[in-house]
Amino acid sequence: MTSEITLFVNPTAGRGRGAHAAQPAASALRAAGFSVRTILGENAEDALARAREAVAGGTGALVAVGGDGMAHLALQAVGGTRTPLGLVAVGTGNDFARALGLPVRDPAAAGRVIAEGLKGARLRDVDLGRVDGTWFGTVLASGFDSRVNDRGNRMRWPTGRFKYDLAMLAELAAFTPVPYRMTLDDGEVREIEATLVAVGNGSSYGGGMRICADAELDDGLFDITVVGDCSRTTLLTVFPKVYKGTHLSHPKVTVHRAAKVELVAQGITGYADGEPLGPLPLTAECVPAAARVAVL
Repeated sequence: MTSEITLFVNPTAGRGRGAHAAQPAASALRAAGFSVRTILGENAEDALARAREAVAGGTGALVAVGGDGMAHLALQAVGGTRTPLGLVAVGTGNDFARALGLPVRDPAAAGRVIAEGLKGARLRDVDLGRVDGTWFGTVLASGFDSRVNDRGNRMRWPTGRFKYDLAMLAELAAFTPVPYRMTLDDGEVREIEATLVAVGNGSSYGGGMRICADAELDDGLFDITVVGDCSRTTLLTVFPKVYKGTHLSHPKVTVHRAAKVELVAQGITGYADGEPLGPLPLTAECVPAAARVAVL
């Protein structure tokens, strides 16, 4: 492995933490004997093109500095390759890093973990989800949660997480269950009424909401959590339990396991790693060992 590695930085992650995090992470990597070059990019498209160029050029690792959005972008460059991915998680949610047991909001510690992982060959092969060529590491969301994202993304005020809290209250007032057609592993079509359907490669989204609490990153399967046709009152009862994963025992919640899932519904956008994929229908496949990550 070459000693030159590439820092892939989102300067706006975590309200500016991304820019501040790059320096201590780079210092830790250089102290371990690595040569570090940095990619910023003029926008996401330009940054991804530069990251893919670095991977194609044989960089020793691509190190994403930011939150889940930056990790998601980095996966588009390293997915399906053997180039190791390092995560310096300094965003708002950091769910992919949490699922891997990596440091969160401690860039120097993350830099040391990456350096030790690369030097000691502590690299973990993990599965990724894929939808029409787009990779994702954590959860594909659809239904109530994706409508909250839609509404929050349209709101100019307030900023930060409070915006999505308000968006959730607004969606609760208007929400009705969605008719889905769901197909697992090319089997029979299931027609269901659901509040949401979440396809988990990882266990959590939204900064620790363990919607697919039992999902494993290296078992070759998705955990697909279906929250059924809840009333608003029931949804208010179920939703707070998501942070501990105890919602899975509620009678309105079912979990399926499959390597492939097709979701069809009207008026629903799919989000993966918090990033919009586009309207349903969508088909997601779990690709075993699609990424290699430096770990503890």
